[in-house]
Amino acid sequence: MPSAAVDKGRLDVPLIEVKGVYYSYNHLEVLTDVHLNVYSGDFLALIGPNGAGKTTLIKIILKLLKPKRGEIRLFQQKLKDFKDWSLIGYIPQKATHFDPLFPVSVREVVAMNLPQARWYDFWTKKMKEEDVIQALKVVGMENYIDERIGYLSGGQQQRVFIARALVSQPKVLILDEPTTGVDALTQEKFYDLLAKLNKEKGLAIILVTHEIGIINRHINRVACINRRLVYHGSHAEFCQSDFFRQMLAEGHHMIWHKH
Repeated sequence: MPSAAVDKGRLDVPLIEVKGVYYSYNHLEVLTDVHLNVYSGDFLALIGPNGAGKTTLIKIILKLLKPKRGEIRLFQQKLKDFKDWSLIGYIPQKATHFDPLFPVSVREVVAMNLPQARWYDFWTKKMKEEDVIQALKVVGMENYIDERIGYLSGGQQQRVFIARALVSQPKVLILDEPTTGVDALTQEKFYDLLAKLNKEKGLAIILVTHEIGIINRHINRVACINRRLVYHGSHAEFCQSDFFRQMLAEGHHMIWHKH
């Protein structure tokens, strides 16, 4: 197994720091001594096989699971002290699986990620409505604001959930396998939108995925986890690494498609 690449050449302060994290489930070690930094402007693909610990690591970062050992810092604060969760947008697995009969509109889905205004606070409510509309405009879904979320296509629902994550104006967006079950063209449009947000708004993105083929032209960082962090570095270095060549030799062709 190749060793993890050292995260070199970064003088800026990371938005997310993972230091020596261990996690066990039913006496099975799921994560072992994981170190990972995420910086402003990163578009990071977090890759690895099923059961490698990708989603577990994300849940630890989001304080949904407690590590056995190790330290997490968010925006230079220890995880236990961090309060401003509006800085981190999160789209979990299967977020877009909605019953068409579920009576909730696009407006309501996006507004769920905003603090609730008091019934008499007219100006706050007006500002929140404007925030919802603006977030939907960013993803090109403002004309669907009154539609039921369950009536939309998978690709449209994805865009609404990005708007939901963006409405709090985060600095980091975390997505856990967001394109499961949608066709290749829809995936490509979705990743084009993420790339635009990354480049134009400086949004740091962590994308959990099994393969990086379709997002190859967008990402600039790669972290590969298989319980341990086996690679962490630039996308360009990843493509030249022994680890990448070993994966190709072992038949993992699904991770790479040239454009």
